[in-house]
Amino acid sequence: MIKDFTEMPVWQKAMEIAEKCFNISENLPKKEDYALTSQLRRSAESISANIAEGFGRRTAKDKSRFYDISRGSAFETKSHLIYGNKVKYFSENECLEIQDVIGEVIHDLNKITSYLNKTQS
Repeated sequence: MIKDFTEMPVWQKAMEIAEKCFNISENLPKKEDYALTSQLRRSAESISANIAEGFGRRTAKDKSRFYDISRGSAFETKSHLIYGNKVKYFSENECLEIQDVIGEVIHDLNKITSYLNKTQS
């Protein structure tokens, strides 16, 4: 039985994404501070934050809602990574490594929300 959101493997993967996104955005040009740097870091951190908030909710419906928001943030983060690669800020390998973990998180969140939706029926 999981007692705290930090024990959830999906949250741990989401935190890994946030850390990796922070690190690859560390050397972006200063002109990107309020653009790509901020957007990437915020969307990446939002994945784990919404998982944590969902964990703390009492009802399956509330939990599912926050896990869906987290899923949306994962897709947003993936889009920022693709953009960063296209404008040559990030290497393809850096992006693919993070996108693989994003894919795992999305898959895990899909499984969790499917289970929660079944319990609501």
